[in-house]
Amino acid sequence: MMAFVIVTLKPQWMPVGLSRLTNTQSKVATAPADPQANLTFKQAPANLAGLSYNEAVSKAIPSVVRIYTTTNATVGGTVGGTVGSDKESGSGVIIDAQGYIVTNQHVIEGATQIQVVLNDDRNTSAKLVGIDPDNDIAVLKIDLDNLVPIIMGREDELRVGDVVLAIGNPFDVGQSVSMGIVSALHRTQMGANTFENFIQTDAAINPGNSGGALINSNGYLVGINEFIINCVNDSCVGNTNNKSFGVGFAIPVSTMQQVAQELIKTGKVSRGHIGIASQDITPQVAKAFNLASADGVIVSSVTPSGPAAQAGIQVGDILMMINDARITNVVSMVNEIAKLKPGSSARITLQRNGQEILLPVTIGERPTANPQPN
Repeated sequence: MMAFVIVTLKPQWMPVGLSRLTNTQSKVATAPADPQANLTFKQAPANLAGLSYNEAVSKAIPSVVRIYTTTNATVGGTVGGTVGSDKESGSGVIIDAQGYIVTNQHVIEGATQIQVVLNDDRNTSAKLVGIDPDNDIAVLKIDLDNLVPIIMGREDELRVGDVVLAIGNPFDVGQSVSMGIVSALHRTQMGANTFENFIQTDAAINPGNSGGALINSNGYLVGINEFIINCVNDSCVGNTNNKSFGVGFAIPVSTMQQVAQELIKTGKVSRGHIGIASQDITPQVAKAFNLASADGVIVSSVTPSGPAAQAGIQVGDILMMINDARITNVVSMVNEIAKLKPGSSARITLQRNGQEILLPVTIGERPTANPQPN
């Protein structure tokens, strides 16, 4: 009886001899062949394949490319080691027929060579136009004819619950599509980028999908896939190299367009900077300062001779508004200052010793190599 149970449920557990013996003893009657048989299969009606996103994918997939990079790698340690090369793969999106491609900065970081393979299997080397580490965006340029630029979607029409499709080259298996929904919009404080306004999705984004397209059900681009959440020992962090946990993030199409345009025109992205570091106001701090709310940020340091110092901003000031924009926390302050053009003038509303003060400040340019302080 025990042997019967094991053979039935777990035949791999049986010794080889016993397994074969049991199989030879279990004879099943066989039906004779019937050369005259003419089966009639029940067939579905034509043109009724069921719900499909093939039309949307067909619009977008010619614009999504595979990116292969070669980077120098030290073999045998950093002292006395030999230099070899590592090859990595990622994805990118053709945004203009002239050959401009957008991907993530981390996809091409450290690359000595960049190779692009199109959906029709044409391949060519790519030149780097520019990078924006603050948004993890890079623009490449290739010289090929008959390129198909992707159609830009309207990010402001995107809603939580909308179907989205992620197109890319996961694990270098080839162009692939995964489906999910928009899980959330305007995600910030993920610790991935300096400036964050992510689309969250449960469409699978795996290694190799980075830089690929997140499209809506009409086939229009709504985001550039960037990273996933990776959880180890109950600690979850943004990660670009590990398996998907169903929590992925994409850079909104509007951010990509603004950054790509600046990189193509000038080779860099210029952002505002006033030279302060700040911290959020907790309810306890608000009570200690007799503040009506926890909105605003406390200035914790001021760069000597920087725009803020020249305007008279001091450590301990509570920054409340920039022009007409109310500041709620450090993230909103960084974003508002970054929007301002270097050389322009702005009004800073702050509170000092219980008094409201309005100071004009001339905006400087945010350093790209060292994003802090703000």
